Amino acid sequence: MARVTVKTLADELGISVSTVSNAYNRPDQLSARLRERVLSKADELGYAGPDAAARALRSGRAEAVGVLLTERLSYAFSDPYAIGFLTALSEVVEQHHVSIVLMPLSLDGDDLDLTAVRRANIDALTTLGLADNHPAIQVAKARGVRLVYSDVGEDPESTWVAIDDAGGGRQLGSHLRSLGHENVAVVVDTNRPAGSEARELTDDQIGFVDYASRFRGLRETLNRRLRLVSAGHNAIASGRSAGSWLLRRSDRPTAIVALSDVLALGVLDAARDLGLDVPRDLSVCGFDDIPAANPAGLTTVRQPIRDRGRRVAELLINPDAPDRQMLLPIELIIRSSTGPAL
Repeated sequence: MARVTVKTLADELGISVSTVSNAYNRPDQLSARLRERVLSKADELGYAGPDAAARALRSGRAEAVGVLLTERLSYAFSDPYAIGFLTALSEVVEQHHVSIVLMPLSLDGDDLDLTAVRRANIDALTTLGLADNHPAIQVAKARGVRLVYSDVGEDPESTWVAIDDAGGGRQLGSHLRSLGHENVAVVVDTNRPAGSEARELTDDQIGFVDYASRFRGLRETLNRRLRLVSAGHNAIASGRSAGSWLLRRSDRPTAIVALSDVLALGVLDAARDLGLDVPRDLSVCGFDDIPAANPAGLTTVRQPIRDRGRRVAELLINPDAPDRQMLLPIELIIRSSTGPAL
């Protein structure tokens, strides 16, 4: 059977190709009766509608934006920060009939699989926590894909929506220093499976720009070496494993800062498992102020997650937006998980 095209449909109905196209793309240009005739005949002939790829070639637009995930695809549907950010982003882009392409960075052996970045049919791309020299960013740049970063960029021509991550680290460090804490450990996530065996890291093994900035702010304020530990990607199980490893040591820290609230909730679970009282025996801090932070009594740095998602979306769909570099406010939220060092 020959392939049914828009011209086939137009010939069958005795109307122009543009009229058929309007039935799909500009229905307000046709009467309801004529449009129903077009759609009914299309169904009869098995015509599925205009070719999206061809339409993109003609218009020069894909009508889709990409979100480059630094975690597994499941992260987008399970992590509270990602859920809040992506929900707000989608609420904006859907008003403009633009689609979202989620693009997880996965490992192929020891190498990054950048196939999705090379092939994605998108108009613009936002990144979460990746440095400008990251291979995925370089591939996107080489393709000419417009980028909206989630961290402060050094290039005056770059486009970004960010928070002062280093400033948030300094706020947490100052808070703990005022409480007399000197033995402080930091929990960060890596791309290993959630709840892996805890490992101590060096500063240069922090893989994401935002976490590296938060850690730098902590170090600047506490003015001493900080033990840095990871037990997998951003999940409660990872925080629990890292926290358990730290809290079983003879030189147990008096305070643990997790660079996300999700990891901090896992640290709180580890403390409870070992019968430790928070904050009498241990102070715990997080970062983000996700919805679960308040009922857990977690001291954290609040960032405007949904507002960040909305503003990123606006820049993704509008290349001519006037404000292309935005630093959003943060706030230290002190709750019951922190107290004086004993």
